[in-house]
Amino acid sequence: MSDGFARGRRLRSTPALRRLTAQTRLSPADFVLPVFVKQGIDEPVAISSMPGVVQHTLDSLRKAAHEAAEAGIGGLMLFGIPGDKDAVGSQADAADGIVNVALQQLKADLGDELVLMADLCLCEYTDHGHCGVVTPAGVVDNDPTLDRYAAVAIAQAQAGAHVIAPSGMMDGQVAAIRTALDGAAYTETPILAYAAKYASGFYAPFREAAEGAPQFGDRSTYQMDPPNADEALREVAQDLAEGADAVMVKPALPYLDIITRVADAVQVPVSAYQVSGEYAMVEAAAAHGWVDRERAILETLTAIRRAGAGTVLTYWAVEAARLLR
Repeated sequence: MSDGFARGRRLRSTPALRRLTAQTRLSPADFVLPVFVKQGIDEPVAISSMPGVVQHTLDSLRKAAHEAAEAGIGGLMLFGIPGDKDAVGSQADAADGIVNVALQQLKADLGDELVLMADLCLCEYTDHGHCGVVTPAGVVDNDPTLDRYAAVAIAQAQAGAHVIAPSGMMDGQVAAIRTALDGAAYTETPILAYAAKYASGFYAPFREAAEGAPQFGDRSTYQMDPPNADEALREVAQDLAEGADAVMVKPALPYLDIITRVADAVQVPVSAYQVSGEYAMVEAAAAHGWVDRERAILETLTAIRRAGAGTVLTYWAVEAARLLR
């Protein structure tokens, strides 16, 4: 006899049933690990605001990359901290620049076992900490910055990057990079555009890790304003029109609605970056015993995937992969 209401609990009664009926699944291949490599250090340097994350030496990065490959994650996103900085970020495209040397070594070690992604920006490399060339008036100068991005993209591709990932949010950056790569015979090198990157309060720990905080002002004139959603779709559409092969939303958890809207609107892979502040909040709460750390890690990653991201950049990439075994 019918009782007149649905019994949703029937499909939640055992772990096996819950696994069978899960609508979102996590896989190690979904994850990309952001890594920091610093010139001129002999041992890895711990990042105080990001427990468990370090600035790597070249050797420790190679070890971490092998561990990442063994865990089965999808790839690495490389960020570099040079020994010397200047106004135009010269070390970003120098043959002996720290990221370019790291890419060469990792490509030699791993071949195509992991996708090696090179973040393309100038903030870690400039003495002023902004993402591009700055005018005497202190304004980030968009078009001269595109010339720098083009040069960096070629250097990263030459060093062995599988994917170039421009994050500076300059207008026209994807077109400039695509033109440069094609002109240098890297027509098969894809671009993952940080298309919807917001001027967020969740980046502070990253700026400790990458040593790239602005020395004056902020990045609100080139990164997106947090209240805006339709603008994200416009930025994504523009990057795709310029030649992006995949797009990213950054940050992730505060912008799940943006991830969903972007994923619904495009026919290319969508990534989301679970940024340093998201990581630090969970780690801090877990350290105080306020949340179950491992459960919170997997729940946040599931939320980002459920929102529509095919790939998640996360500092927990290797740990999460192991938790899923």
